[in-house]
Amino acid sequence: MLIVQKFGGTSVGDLERIQNVANRVAKTKDAGNDVVVVVSAMSGETNKLVSYAEHYSSNPAREEMDMLLSSGERVTASLLSIALQEMGYKATAMSGRKAGIVTDNVHTKARIEDINPSAMHEAVKEGKIVVVAGFQGVTEEGNVTTLGRGGSDLSAVAIAGALKADLCEIYTDVTGIFTTDPRITSKAHKLEKISYDEMLELASLGAKVLQNRSVEMAKKLNVNLVTRSSFSDEEGTLITKEENIMEKPLVSGIALDKNQARISLLGVKDRPGIASEIFNKLAKADVNVDMIVQNKAASDTTSIDFTVAKGDLHDAKAVVDEFVQNGEIADDTYNEDICKVSVVGVGMKSHAGVAAKAFTTMAENNININMISTSEIKVSMVIDEKYAELAVRSLHDAYELEK
Repeated sequence: MLIVQKFGGTSVGDLERIQNVANRVAKTKDAGNDVVVVVSAMSGETNKLVSYAEHYSSNPAREEMDMLLSSGERVTASLLSIALQEMGYKATAMSGRKAGIVTDNVHTKARIEDINPSAMHEAVKEGKIVVVAGFQGVTEEGNVTTLGRGGSDLSAVAIAGALKADLCEIYTDVTGIFTTDPRITSKAHKLEKISYDEMLELASLGAKVLQNRSVEMAKKLNVNLVTRSSFSDEEGTLITKEENIMEKPLVSGIALDKNQARISLLGVKDRPGIASEIFNKLAKADVNVDMIVQNKAASDTTSIDFTVAKGDLHDAKAVVDEFVQNGEIADDTYNEDICKVSVVGVGMKSHAGVAAKAFTTMAENNININMISTSEIKVSMVIDEKYAELAVRSLHDAYELEK
């Protein structure tokens, strides 16, 4: 088998942990597999490099930041390769450029456009363990770029797709994907398998184990992903095509997102195009809107409620204020003391009553639902934040997700 293994910052946090990774990689190689490893910078290294840049400038050029920040992953790749060589294994470290990763020209948050895996293929044929610096690539002109938050996961999935690897293992500090946050309920348990679509929903709804873009790419490239812990030998969770899951559970997990703020627009002029103008201006301000509810009101006005990430609230307020000042909106209110709790499962496609059970559970626990959003495989509800953990525990029990 050809296996791509990715190790994050906590897994390579110091020299002892890099040695631990080397031992794990060697074990995989000894089992008869070809191995390509993708590594992040050592934990804390990226923040340290950012602080160095900010010593000189409060707004350093993005091109220079890419050159600077990409060095962290190259340090880890080199150290891991040296450790493996010292253990008697043939190993070679590669930068994103050497690995053939070509991106667009958007510095600090580039997107992968192509991978030429010939150098990696050749090294694997020679029996070498290839260690690639994640989070980076180069433009067609040869300029260094970085891929933004979660970029090393993205590097690993893209490399697995380009190499047609049998498996891509993402090593983190958790043992897999759980039915909900184990810190909220001890009844939460690890899932053996989950579909790409379910994982995308859970990731976008607050689960932080995997980054959205990496799951999207895995689905696009049909890469089997396993997320597991680098600190134990416990089996992880396989993220794969829905067809590969024989028994599809009605509900796979309960997600909680406390990073939500609700904006209520009252007395909005009820005319064609008003919603388009509001949300286009929010988009131009780079405000990502989540749930939206519009209600017809009296006197040719309407009310619009929507949610945004708390970090986007300041920019959203600036946009809304323009409409209030020109008289298009009579009043606006804001609420940061909310959260979003979601029920996710591919089994919803073929079973009725999932939403009804969620609403009944909320009612039985005297929890008022402020907003509702649904898709084919999810039901999301905005509630007061003080009820967050009660809602998660109650829904987890209602859908019988305990072991």
